[in-house]
Amino acid sequence: MADPMIQKIQEWLRAHEQDLLNDTIKMLQVPSLESEPQPNAPYGAENRKALDLALSMAEGFGMKTTDLEGHIGYADFGQGDRLIVSLGHLDVVPVGPGWKHAPFGAEIDSDYIYARGATDDKGPTMASFYAMRAIQECCPDIPARMRQVFGCNEESGFGCVARYVQTEEAPTYGVAPDSGWPLYHCEKGIANLELTVPLCKGEMELLSIEGGQRPNIVIDSCAARVRVAPSAKAHVEGKLADSWDRNVSYSWEGNELGIYAIGKACHGSQPFLGDSAAIRVLRFLYEIAPLSNETYYTELLETAHIGGAGLGIAGSDEVSGDLTCNLGIVGVDGDKLNLLFNIRYPSTWTGTQLQAMCEKYLAELKSGFTLEVTRDSPSLYFPLEHPLVKTIVDVYEEETGERKKPGVMGGGTYARAIPNTVSIGTGWDGDGKAHETDERLKVEHLFKMSRIYAHILYRLATME
Repeated sequence: MADPMIQKIQEWLRAHEQDLLNDTIKMLQVPSLESEPQPNAPYGAENRKALDLALSMAEGFGMKTTDLEGHIGYADFGQGDRLIVSLGHLDVVPVGPGWKHAPFGAEIDSDYIYARGATDDKGPTMASFYAMRAIQECCPDIPARMRQVFGCNEESGFGCVARYVQTEEAPTYGVAPDSGWPLYHCEKGIANLELTVPLCKGEMELLSIEGGQRPNIVIDSCAARVRVAPSAKAHVEGKLADSWDRNVSYSWEGNELGIYAIGKACHGSQPFLGDSAAIRVLRFLYEIAPLSNETYYTELLETAHIGGAGLGIAGSDEVSGDLTCNLGIVGVDGDKLNLLFNIRYPSTWTGTQLQAMCEKYLAELKSGFTLEVTRDSPSLYFPLEHPLVKTIVDVYEEETGERKKPGVMGGGTYARAIPNTVSIGTGWDGDGKAHETDERLKVEHLFKMSRIYAHILYRLATME
């Protein structure tokens, strides 16, 4: 028999669906992209605006709020030794071209809300926030402290949670609504590897190549320019006559060849779901390169292999599967070419091991690549029998009738930075994927998430 309190909480949520939708639309309309830091706004004015909106809503709901210098904020209620935390984030990734709906319009079209952040992660965060509000309204004597966290730097560095853990208590149990159902009990390690290589000289001199917005987004547009020596022009023109990639265009300006490619953005943890414009450009350069420069352009193209083979780091383990590699940013600095790769490595590996593998491989190449590890976030793993894991699996089955095995993800959530925390699901089939154009969330899914989150949070707060 269903718990009467859970039924009461979910009935409250059904009665307040329009409020949840209205407040979610308000939050989605804030273009909370990271920008230049300002006083008390370390991630920019729009992130500060989104955090202020969330905290003002919480105060209006009668919750106690805390603002950690604009890095992150949270809302509290309840009492007891146990601390139950839900961690969502309000920052979003850049928009990119190709949107059919205004990225921050939060328009509703055929029962879907379209906006950057609809699925990652403002929609789920607001659903969790309302789940907390429902528990507060229906169970004011809940024997636990309940906390909704609003982060502002999840997409580009986790600086917000780094500030949070400096002073805040670890949760008894925590969830981060930012993955797949029912939860992800394993998150791969994440590393950013920055390669630097001298620009190619000789018969096909590389002058520039630019593309990418963030390491964790597949590049959707890329431009390059090369200078072709007279001795190689006939060869290059012959190769151009046979060029086949309709997503790549080119034009001559004297002895300089401009190249432009378009692709499809997606989350960098699954580069195979997107289409890298940078890889298209690198392959084009490889295909037209004269013999004298062939080694350079071959090695350059191979570094972008999405399984990491071109960096010497391909591999897998039984728990988390294959390593993935996304070339997220490419650009020229002086006489050097910089390539920033976002790596999702197996959960049983370490960042030190990854670095050593890559350095050993690069040392054998001819073009002079050097490596710097600019980020390393170790993996997260909870056994299937862990009470946090089992409780969430049970709740999801009770709510949906589906017994699902916890998943493994290449993406990184707050769960990897906060003790005793796992990431839980967001949305269902039909909802837009994170970081893609025309990101969307079905309105009914927003409501359904809030009810499931409420059940999970209440169960964690009251379980023996």
